Amino acid sequence: MVLSDGCATPPRVRVLGAGAGGGSPQWNCNCEVCARIRRGDGPRRTQTSLALSADGERWALINAAPELGEQVIGCPSLHPQRKGRHSPIEAVVLTGGEVDQVAGLLTMREGESFSLYASDTVHATLDESVIFDVLDPRGVPRRRLTLDEPTQIRDGDGRALGIAVEPFAVPGKIPLYRETRGQTPEIGQSTEHNIALRIDLGSTHFFFIPCCAAVPPWLQRRVAGSPLLLFDGTLWHDEELIEAGLTEKTGRRMGHISISGHQGVLEKFCDSRIQRKVFIHINNSNPVLLDDTEQRRKVEEAGWEVAYDGMELLHR
Repeated sequence: MVLSDGCATPPRVRVLGAGAGGGSPQWNCNCEVCARIRRGDGPRRTQTSLALSADGERWALINAAPELGEQVIGCPSLHPQRKGRHSPIEAVVLTGGEVDQVAGLLTMREGESFSLYASDTVHATLDESVIFDVLDPRGVPRRRLTLDEPTQIRDGDGRALGIAVEPFAVPGKIPLYRETRGQTPEIGQSTEHNIALRIDLGSTHFFFIPCCAAVPPWLQRRVAGSPLLLFDGTLWHDEELIEAGLTEKTGRRMGHISISGHQGVLEKFCDSRIQRKVFIHINNSNPVLLDDTEQRRKVEEAGWEVAYDGMELLHR
């Protein structure tokens, strides 16, 4: 679905946060990458979220990171534009129910009207937690995303924002807090717990796939030739966290494909004809976060960029 481009102002896509859960540096981590970033060897990255606008005035967020308040302060386009209380944020679209995707909603509890889009599964998760009742549905209508159906994003009053999203399930897993202690969940299922988005902004579109456990052939075909792909860059290799002494979980167990190696992201998209490829949702342990590493050199040689907070992707 492509919307007609009736705006003189070009569409904008801004990375509010590029980090995985916990951000970088993570508050309780002193791995080599986190230690170097604390020393100033690279920029801090908050947890993953995007801001989109078709006209430069009305904005939609993709996911609501725990640091949302800080992210808004760092983005003048999202500041109040008139006296009193006001926000140009007119909608929030959720791609899952993990803490780093929904916790920022609690920052938006001051009575401002916006619409909240999510799958039925994620809406049910929010409904189970009474703390999200601070978002009064009279001002924050909850609207459904249906897999493989394009949806025009509208503000709280039903006015179209000039943005359309088409959600589709990609291989992943259930949220961590949904797992049964002592049991390994099924990895690689494509369900409403873990969706990707094709996002249409006037005359252009892009794909946002921040969490993905595998790249099957159908996914390669779906994104081939697109102007822009934002893709899961959580870990450089599958045993990265184990080797760093941070956890006993592999990347696969966490529901993430690795950047490197056989069947990794670099290999899977080497012939994709995608115009611009950007890694996002990057874990604090991943050496691609540092400019001077061999891993950064390899991703750049493969034609990929590494997202950072404040990165403007479509603004001209």
